[in-house]
Amino acid sequence: MEMAADRLYKEKKIRGFCHLSTGQEAVATGIEHAITKEDDIITAYRCHGYALMRGATVKSIIGELLGRREGIAYGKGGSMHMFAPGFYGGNGIVGAQVPVGAGLAFAHKYNGNKNVSIALYGDGASNQGQVFEAFNMAKLWNLPVLFGCENNKYGMGTSANRSSALTDYYKRGQYIPGLMVNGMDVLAVKAAVQYAKAYAVAGNGPLVLEYLTYRYGGHSMSDPGTTYRTREEIQRMRSTNDPIAGLKTKLIEWNVVTEEELKEVDKKARADVDAEVKEAEAMAAPPADAKTLFEDIYVRGSEPAWMRGRTVDETHYY
Repeated sequence: MEMAADRLYKEKKIRGFCHLSTGQEAVATGIEHAITKEDDIITAYRCHGYALMRGATVKSIIGELLGRREGIAYGKGGSMHMFAPGFYGGNGIVGAQVPVGAGLAFAHKYNGNKNVSIALYGDGASNQGQVFEAFNMAKLWNLPVLFGCENNKYGMGTSANRSSALTDYYKRGQYIPGLMVNGMDVLAVKAAVQYAKAYAVAGNGPLVLEYLTYRYGGHSMSDPGTTYRTREEIQRMRSTNDPIAGLKTKLIEWNVVTEEELKEVDKKARADVDAEVKEAEAMAAPPADAKTLFEDIYVRGSEPAWMRGRTVDETHYY
């Protein structure tokens, strides 16, 4: 799916920001397989994989990237703002999703649910003030929240050691216990999150998990990703730590599947993605009129009687 998005962006069919998570697939996949649909996830703008894991279709995600009416956010959210049941985005403001994640955990505790909220952020966002405020409140109230730093080594174009005095992000919680997790190993991620969820729902409060991962591409599609790191570094990570290739190797070594069976899985996955991308490209774009601007501000069916525009003359009646 991400490779299809890469192609569509280069064909100038996707416009604006587009943040791909190629290389970081194990984190979203491992987390999803360690929790239930009643648990919540909230993340930053590198969110396509999480939307998919939470139940979105490839067609709805690609449709959103293309700005289509049937996209997951009706063509208005783009790459950074995708939502699904139990998935609260896709948020564009750096670090701002973390306190919201703590709020989701507060709701679980208030309602007596045995569920967790997973609040994800990057190494670049780890120095934001609201992250530490969320840590404080979460520990003060012992909220069932799993803070997760996806450390892909670079915050935009700045390496972690140039921006952070402490690069062991799992230690940033101080009074909150932390775990360092191999974010390139889907099985390690799953095991860590299963343990962390059990810890949090038992009433022990929050945990800080650091997922050591790596993005192969740039920060976004407009960033070539090679001005602040070498091509050799990227190739070394691809050849020695790729999360998909690593899982394939384990499955073959453990006699779970054969190499031929995996090739068939790959072939089917590519065919399925290609078919859904084709459907997404055929979707209609939202009408370019004033009425469309006022749609989807509220959940459909919950709109107020009217909403004021920039002036009284622009008042919109639902």
